[in-house]
Amino acid sequence: MKFISTRGNTKPVSFNQAVMMGLASDGGLLLPASIPIFSESEINELATLPYTELAFAIFTRFIGEDIPENDLRELIKSSYATFSTSLVAPLKEVDGLYIQELFHGPTLAFKDIALQFLGNLFEYLLKKEQRSLNIIGATSGDTGSAAIHGIRGKDNINIFILHPHGKVSRVQEKQMTSVLDDNVFNLAIDGNFDDGQRVVKEIFADLDFKQKYSLGAVNSINWARIMAQIVYYFSAYSQLSEAQRKDFSVVVPTGNFGNIMAGWIAKKMGLPIKKLVLATNANDILSRFINTGIYESAQVQPTLSPSMDIQLASNFERYLYFLADCNPQKLKKMMAVFSKSGKLTLDPELFARVKADFTATRIDDQATLETIKNTWEETGYILDPHTATGVCAANNLRQQSGNTAAIICLATAHPAKFPEAVKKAIGKFPPAPPAIAALDNLPCRSERIKADTNAVKAYMEKKLKQA
Repeated sequence: MKFISTRGNTKPVSFNQAVMMGLASDGGLLLPASIPIFSESEINELATLPYTELAFAIFTRFIGEDIPENDLRELIKSSYATFSTSLVAPLKEVDGLYIQELFHGPTLAFKDIALQFLGNLFEYLLKKEQRSLNIIGATSGDTGSAAIHGIRGKDNINIFILHPHGKVSRVQEKQMTSVLDDNVFNLAIDGNFDDGQRVVKEIFADLDFKQKYSLGAVNSINWARIMAQIVYYFSAYSQLSEAQRKDFSVVVPTGNFGNIMAGWIAKKMGLPIKKLVLATNANDILSRFINTGIYESAQVQPTLSPSMDIQLASNFERYLYFLADCNPQKLKKMMAVFSKSGKLTLDPELFARVKADFTATRIDDQATLETIKNTWEETGYILDPHTATGVCAANNLRQQSGNTAAIICLATAHPAKFPEAVKKAIGKFPPAPPAIAALDNLPCRSERIKADTNAVKAYMEKKLKQA
């Protein structure tokens, strides 16, 4: 399998090269040259596999012969051995919905599913190629802690994570800044997630700096992140009954479009998802796009679901590339229009295709709190605020359409990661797992810095020269 850039000016690369490259050298995002497709019989066979074997079956379609089978199996096995359940992403029935719990990894968020694997993959490739790598990424909360825990202490690799100062939850901040390994650097920027993502993209665009310091990416701009997330959609399917598999939808709380992009690709691979439902908070650039055909940036609004407080979705370009019929020239024109005006309007034909792919709902903080409260009172199950946006969207879908098909809601984080929001909804803090309870007594380390590309580059140069 070869990987190509959405912008069309990077020569095709192998899977291993795509992982190490992160962002394409022409500024585009890397994608497989073609999407592998499973037949109905193959999908039914996949549904019988345990999670690690399912991941192996899907990964091999993208990796090909880049990684020997035995090595790949060991990478997958070690990555998911850190999870508290062998199911990795179990389904639980809650009030007629199916909650897929994606938070059983080390940092109790769905990002662990991809980043435990990616951290091990980086270490494996660096040892094989006898080289080093410096990771830089921006986070709205969960990616940073999951990436740090996937890479901490590993050989030949450093990680620099930018998080918006004062705009992540207390638990998210502690999970990042309490990791004191010598290869971990936390930067608290004066700005929001979009500012951090802009800095990261501008640093990657400086090809001399990127090459000099061997930069790599852990954000969902790295294809391996999307590939690993595809697996839990297939896993959810396998946990439904045979009757439910014939008619089911998936609701995805979304900020950066990576999670639902993985679902879209899973559907293209043959998984019979009837509908992908995107749920946003007040930062609704994606739901507005799906409902109006207009992609227009706005000011980021702080909400109770801070990991979704994003106005520029990093993975959106991958979807636009497919929407542009995989034509890089069309894609570049679309991105140029958006870059110049801050707004992109689809023609009716393309908008119709978007509506065929997705539905979308905007859920505000009040509805989020009510959903957490109602679900807890009726079932005893506690939702985190991000998952609650998805559950609220699912309930709206059921009420509006009388939908009786199976609806899977992706639970993206453990409620104990957002205790203040949960207490606001139900009047008490959620029970804290040991990993979170232990954070209170840990020392922390971070550097506050301007959301300025040159300032971040200077900090990185200083630290890497000292190493």
